Amino acid sequence: MENSELLNSTLYLFAVATILVALSKKLGLGSILGLLIAGVIVGPYSAGPILTDKVEVLRHITEFGVVLLLFVIGLEMQPKKLWSMRKEVFGLGTAQILFSGFLIFLYWMFYSKSWQVALLVGLTFALSSTAFVMQILQEKGELYTPKGKSGFSILLMQDLAVVPLLALVPILAEKGQLSKNHSLFEQIVIALFSILALVAIGKYVIPKVLDYLAKNQNREAFFFSIMLSVIFAAWAMEHAGLSMALGAFIMGMMLSSSKYHYQIQANVEPYKGILMTMFFVAVGMSIDINAMMSNPLILIQHLFVILGIKIVALFLLMIFMKYNKSTAISVSFLLSQSGEFGFVLFGAAKALGVIDDELFIAAITIISFSMLLTPMVVSLGDKLALKLENEPIAIQSNYVPEDSWKGVVVAGYGRVGRTICTMFEHAHISYVAFDINSSRVELGQREQRPVYYGELSELDFLNKIGLDRVEAIILTVDNHRTTIKMISHIRSLYPTLMIFARTKDMKSRDALIKHGATWGMPESIEGSLRLGAETLFKLGMTREEVFDILTYFRKDDYETIKEIHKHLDKKEE
Repeated sequence: MENSELLNSTLYLFAVATILVALSKKLGLGSILGLLIAGVIVGPYSAGPILTDKVEVLRHITEFGVVLLLFVIGLEMQPKKLWSMRKEVFGLGTAQILFSGFLIFLYWMFYSKSWQVALLVGLTFALSSTAFVMQILQEKGELYTPKGKSGFSILLMQDLAVVPLLALVPILAEKGQLSKNHSLFEQIVIALFSILALVAIGKYVIPKVLDYLAKNQNREAFFFSIMLSVIFAAWAMEHAGLSMALGAFIMGMMLSSSKYHYQIQANVEPYKGILMTMFFVAVGMSIDINAMMSNPLILIQHLFVILGIKIVALFLLMIFMKYNKSTAISVSFLLSQSGEFGFVLFGAAKALGVIDDELFIAAITIISFSMLLTPMVVSLGDKLALKLENEPIAIQSNYVPEDSWKGVVVAGYGRVGRTICTMFEHAHISYVAFDINSSRVELGQREQRPVYYGELSELDFLNKIGLDRVEAIILTVDNHRTTIKMISHIRSLYPTLMIFARTKDMKSRDALIKHGATWGMPESIEGSLRLGAETLFKLGMTREEVFDILTYFRKDDYETIKEIHKHLDKKEE
């Protein structure tokens, strides 16, 4: 391709994508739908000019965006946090695959020549799209809500199900094994060994490499070592018969506790965004309108029946497992589409003669159109969930009343945050509070207070809430790691903003100050001082005398307390 031809194609793509994404966002449907339609327009099945007919090649290249997306998500997910989700991953996730797959299998038996093909179709359509779901959750800032956690858990289990699903294709083709060299049992052993090896490399090898490069201030090599670790993780998992995205997630999770956590994320984010954008365009280019028009009624029937089965099946499962109706509705609609892994699975089945060309075209068409409908289906699910329990969902950017507003932002509306908000009301100081616990947000709104749903550890969210109009921000969350992340993000965006935070002790307080907090309140120290002060009052000392003692212990940023702890730590050692 000549330079002028390449430039013309790039100009055409970006012009179409810009117009459609802007229109889609204006209609409240999100950017993904605009990118998908842009892909349809520039794709080989459109009537107008096409970008390329090598759609499958382009889709494979841009799938690395999904890999980077899972890597970034892994950076947010420490192993302990993942372990705490084990019941959702292995319980709800496994149940969703089996129950949805079984119901779709029963439906497809009416149209299939054999139960083997119906089984393959059922289990494949039971999977959802990691790329679409995670992108939507990130755009809406819902990754750490009950909806986001449940959706992510199910998607993670679907990734883990790759080995048995890949094994199923050649078994149905009467070849009895996954490959010429390995049985199914051997393949599972290889996969487990590969995961353990990847965990060891991510935990012990990569951090040492990053330490060395950081000490030598080699920023370029630092960046390339990060990308190498992601690519290696994806390569290793693919060769073990697992998904590339799962490998990237494991590597990200191993680096989640690294001191370079935020620098790693900052390096990867721009490339993830570009590749994810192109991935959605490539999926749109795969949508064959002509194939749909050749037999539209039956394909539309299949599409909506499968969507309906997945929604109903997951909703019933979540209600059975004691989830509230609002979350169950939201997650069910969120995961109703079919996943990109279906392209691979149906392609392998076609190559081995398990399915014919007609079924292959129909399956790819159903997957593509289910993705196209995803933004609208998710929006419908959110509206239904809101009506069911009247729970607030992701907020808009209109919480700050006007441009001239000045006040304080409070992160967290628990006991501490609620008390501080009450103090501000008595002092006639304007404030806005945010929390990720929907019941707390409901409580605040019932009290007619400016309390909204929002995650202040998300960079995109911080950019939306008008912190340039804020005089100070108070962090009352009790999670030390989350507080540090908030401080780091806020300080990078607003270097002069005053940040006050609560913390448990002096050690964690020092960490907050190091990351940019203006002041930190160590609860254990202040609790001790208050307890001692009240005792001294009861013993007959005057308030002035007690105040002088408190000043002595608080002076020079708790320097006296630090000296006491230093000697105590030495004795304990």
